[in-house]
Amino acid sequence: MRALIQRVTEASVAVNNEIIGSVKSGFLILLGIEDSDSIDDIKWLSAKISKLRIFNDENEVMNKSILDVDGNALVVSQFTLHSSTKKGNRPSYIRASKPDYAIPMYDKFVNQLEIDLGKKVQTGKFGADMKVALVNDGPVTIWIDTKEKY
Repeated sequence: MRALIQRVTEASVAVNNEIIGSVKSGFLILLGIEDSDSIDDIKWLSAKISKLRIFNDENEVMNKSILDVDGNALVVSQFTLHSSTKKGNRPSYIRASKPDYAIPMYDKFVNQLEIDLGKKVQTGKFGADMKVALVNDGPVTIWIDTKEKY
């Protein structure tokens, strides 16, 4: 499971020109799922994201978590996080899970993140042509791959 976390002052996702999810201060999380991902990956990734200390404290040092600042989260599925560009100029997405596996895993991740954050998490629409808008704060962008946790 791969996540690209962006600290944002605002972010939104639209489908067919209609905003279906939005947040103010918090995280935009782009999430990629592969078949080898498990419930353990979901729990580990959600805990890591909820405790990630990348918000400024009173001394302007990144020392606070999204929990500490009562931030919000927007999770958008993004199969292209599992692209391979080793051969040719057209990326391969062979590692990205098909919807029958990825959708339930995506939903479980969102549910786990809601538990860990203690609040509703905004989402995109899996498989839709989404338009994502954001104001990256910092900018701060963090890449996490659960296959690299140990």
